[in-house]
Amino acid sequence: MADEEIARKYSITGRVQGVGFRWFTRQTADRIGVDGWVKNLRDGSVEVRASGTEGQLSRLEDSLREGPRSARVESVRSQEIEDHSLGPGFRIEH
Repeated sequence: MADEEIARKYSITGRVQGVGFRWFTRQTADRIGVDGWVKNLRDGSVEVRASGTEGQLSRLEDSLREGPRSARVESVRSQEIEDHSLGPGFRIEH
C-alpha cells in the first residue's frame, strides 16, 4: 500500500560534516513530514534514520543526495530497517 509507513537508514559520505548538513536534513525532514534523526559519525560520514511513506522517504533521499550548498555529497547508501519507533518528529542526535 502506498501510504504504508516504512523506515530506512541512510549513510552519507563526502564533505558532509561542518557544513550544516544535519541542520539541512532536519529542516528538510520537518518540511516533508518524516520522523527520525540525523547524526555525525566518527568516520566523517552522516547517518540518518527516518520513517514515513515511500514517497516521503524518496523525497528525503533526493534531498540528501543534493545536501546544503556548502556540502559535497559523494554517496548516499540506503537500506530498509525494521525500526518504526523513530518519532515523533525529527531531531539532531549528538
